[in-house]
Amino acid sequence: MIRPEKTPLHIPPLKAILAFEQAARFGNVARAAEHLNLTPSAVSHQIARLEAMIGRPLFHRSSKGLELTPVGSQYLHDISGALQRLGTATERAATDANQECLRLHSVPSFGLLWLLPRLEQLRASNPDLEINLSCSYESLHFSRDKMDVDIRYGLANWPNLEIRTLPQESIAVFAAPSLLQAKKVDSPSDLLDADLIFSEAPLVQWPQWFAQQGLSMPERRYPLSFDRSYMSLEAAVHGLGFALESTLLAHDYIQKGKLVPVFGNELRSPVSAHHLVFPHTHADYPRVRRFLAWMQTELGHPFAY
Repeated sequence: MIRPEKTPLHIPPLKAILAFEQAARFGNVARAAEHLNLTPSAVSHQIARLEAMIGRPLFHRSSKGLELTPVGSQYLHDISGALQRLGTATERAATDANQECLRLHSVPSFGLLWLLPRLEQLRASNPDLEINLSCSYESLHFSRDKMDVDIRYGLANWPNLEIRTLPQESIAVFAAPSLLQAKKVDSPSDLLDADLIFSEAPLVQWPQWFAQQGLSMPERRYPLSFDRSYMSLEAAVHGLGFALESTLLAHDYIQKGKLVPVFGNELRSPVSAHHLVFPHTHADYPRVRRFLAWMQTELGHPFAY
């Protein structure tokens, strides 16, 4: 007896799927084309081809860009998991079973000030693990950029991703011991006429911090300002002013006596600022599980979820 063949799956071309996924991610054909190394017309053609196969529009198009239709939003949700599984399967096929490589990406200040000094401990506890660390403020794609875990800074708002928040972080005032010898500081009001180092990075800035202490900060220019936390902390180490920065990033400076917390815990501002972010499927990678376990050991506290 001859059995009828199964109806073949109606699978769109991968180029059309990727064009749709990138356009949905950016809400912009030009940016999607840039990331795919295609022309905008080629991306538009692939999206139109996909919509023709589906028979329903995936985007609302306007002068402001692209907005997903309800069908497009559901389709993006459905294919994202499939693309992630495809990337995972490809990576497994290409990986040497005898050598695992943990690929980490981090915001620069955390990578430089916290993670880099502890890589030797990570290697010592995982001698068979190869570690690849890159640092930038770019928004990277886990599959395309071959990334296991991304260490991000800011408010935790990344749908469809696993998030592990680093606990017990706060924003506090720090200064070099030499500066505190030169300028007596007993209360927050003593800082109103001091040299304050401005950093763009912290979630709490000087005006907000003074407001939390019931003080109105006078309008004046900062003698020094930086766009990276590691730069403002280094400036503070050199006695160039008072820095308002993360206790997590300043930890090693404090341990070495290079910086001193100016006030007690009661004048700190708790934040949930640094997060380990990764796709759900990456939680099954042994190397990722080992890294997460090591991080919790180093931090001395479980993650916040």
